[in-house]
Amino acid sequence: MTQWPDPTVLELLVGIDDHGSLSAAGRHAGVSQPNASRALQLFERQLGVALVRRSPAGSTLTPEGTVIAHWARRVLDETQQLLEAAEGLRAHRQAELAVAASMTVAEHLVPEWLSRFHRAHPEVRVHLQVHNSDQVFTDVATGTCDVGFVESPSVPSPLHHLVVARDELVVVVHPTHHWAHRRRPLTISELAGTALLVREPGSGTRTTLDLALQSYDRADPLLEMGSAAAIRTSVLAGTGPAVMSTLAVAEQVKAGELSVIKVPGLELHRALRAVWTGPRRLMGPAGDLVHLAQDHHARPSIATSCPNI
Repeated sequence: MTQWPDPTVLELLVGIDDHGSLSAAGRHAGVSQPNASRALQLFERQLGVALVRRSPAGSTLTPEGTVIAHWARRVLDETQQLLEAAEGLRAHRQAELAVAASMTVAEHLVPEWLSRFHRAHPEVRVHLQVHNSDQVFTDVATGTCDVGFVESPSVPSPLHHLVVARDELVVVVHPTHHWAHRRRPLTISELAGTALLVREPGSGTRTTLDLALQSYDRADPLLEMGSAAAIRTSVLAGTGPAVMSTLAVAEQVKAGELSVIKVPGLELHRALRAVWTGPRRLMGPAGDLVHLAQDHHARPSIATSCPNI
């Protein structure tokens, strides 16, 4: 079976047809005459057909060479169109950015990040998907999105990750809840033994809480909900206590609508991370967004904005 031809050889044949000599064809293709001659001889052996008539006066195409040059021209034209289409796809890809973010990050941080990103890169169209952390990991690993943001305490291999902000979970109740008026501190064991309003399994908030209480006897959840907003609304309605991000309750705590309950010894600090796959160094619009997010939060934790936290 004849091997696929080197495009340079095709350029040489077309060049001889257009310019009337091998030397001129070589100059046009950026190939020295000796190398051009050797390449054509090899191609002739592969095809089993003489393509070039060589003489002291120069080189011209044989009738067979003229036929092959005609088809070579078509192949080169199609190849050029392929390259132009690929360039168009690459430019289109660079002008779009698919982002996935877990609920807490998406609701409280990503909007400002994207606003700042849009001012710096107005030509880039951003598509944001909001899921829990486990689904974000899946989207990143499968290439559904270019970069993800999660609050999960761990990141599965082989995803790369970078801390872009920090957060803290706190116990919150309605001000009329009896925990808000007790004189002795709430213990970790008491918290673990209480039916709480919690996020669904797979969310970063739920995973952080489960890891913190894994050595204690746990009560079944009072309710499982798919968003921090739904849990916050339920706590505000007096349904029960919850462990939530300071990002999600800062305004309500400041307004006195929710009370923060301190639990001595309970550490619920966590890192918020960007995650991606592919090269370790994230480049392009995705890299710009991650660095923007990281720079924006290079300051004390937002938890300090909540009174009594």
